[in-house]
Order: sequence, then structure tokens, then C-alpha cells
Amino acid sequence: MSAQLLQPAFADPVLDAQRGFRAALKALAGPGLIQTLHATPSLEGLAPATYALCLALLDVDTPLWLAPSFDTPLIRANLAFHCGCPLTANRETARFALLAADDLLDLSDFDHGNDRYPDQSCTLLVQLPNLDGGAGLRWRGPGIEIEHHVALPVADGFWRERERRNEFPRGLDLLFAAGHDLIGLPRSTRIAQERV
Repeated sequence: MSAQLLQPAFADPVLDAQRGFRAALKALAGPGLIQTLHATPSLEGLAPATYALCLALLDVDTPLWLAPSFDTPLIRANLAFHCGCPLTANRETARFALLAADDLLDLSDFDHGNDRYPDQSCTLLVQLPNLDGGAGLRWRGPGIEIEHHVALPVADGFWRERERRNEFPRGLDLLFAAGHDLIGLPRSTRIAQERV
């Protein structure tokens, strides 16, 4: 690994990692509500929220699969150095995966957990250009009082692909990040079209 590739990570590694971890938990506990991460470091190719999630969630026990758009020497070097996470070429062994919007139409081979250990599924970290501007959808389920209206800029095919991979309690949890913001989409959330 080349030392000149290394960039700064969290200014206060313990406190900032705790903030990032709490934001991720809040995002998954309140699906569709935007959580904002302030004072996050940046890394070329990753939005501040995406990088902060990686720094907060990844460690030596969490193999990471990188979509091709994120598989750069800079990203590989910094995640390996700051997080210690092993990078895997096999989706099946990944505990986390870093994806872009274009990667969402094929979620095959990611681990959905099993009935005994549904929590061992892969968590998808998805970087988007922004968190609105897509088709308006109604999100319902645990953590949502009635419903949340969310308009993520993702292809319609993603929602069908997600549905095919979810068989509660098994399924995939997702964290969408753009800029300093993130939105959680746990497997328990049900999605419906907006009424016109």
C-alpha cells in the first residue's frame, strides 16, 4: 500500500465513529427519515456520509465487497488502513457492500441471512447523487408511525429486485447516502406507490 494514497479519517476516531454508528442505527430505526452527519472527512469518490458510514461500521470482522465504481486504489487503501476491513471479490462472503445507484438492479448472491441468524445478512451501503428526485413512494412498517413519503432517485427495477430478495426475517438492509445525509431502509419496511 502506498503511503501517499492515505487521507485523513475521523478527527476524533472514537467519538466520530460513535456518532456515525448512532446515525446509522437511527436511520434504520426510523426508515425514510434523513439523518445528517456533520464534520465528516472526505475521500475522493465517496460522499462524506458514505465515508463516515464505512469508518463507523467496518472493521476486521466485516468483509467488504466494492462495486467496480468504488474499486479504486485510493478507496481500497484508505478503507484497508483506517477500517482494517478485508476486501472480498465474492458477494457471498461480504458483510457489507458499497454500491452506486447503477448497481441496484442486481442484488444476487448477497447473503440474506437465514431463519436462525437473519442478522448475519449483508448490509448494502448505497451512494446516490441525492436523496430525492425519484418516484414518490410510501414507506410503512416498524419505526414509522403511519407512513413516510420518500423519493429516492433509483430505478424502478430496484424495488422489484429488493422484493425478490426479502423474505422476512431474512433480507437486505440498506443505507442510502448522499452528501452529508443518509436514509435507512431495513428489510422490514414495506414500499407502495404514491397515490395519484
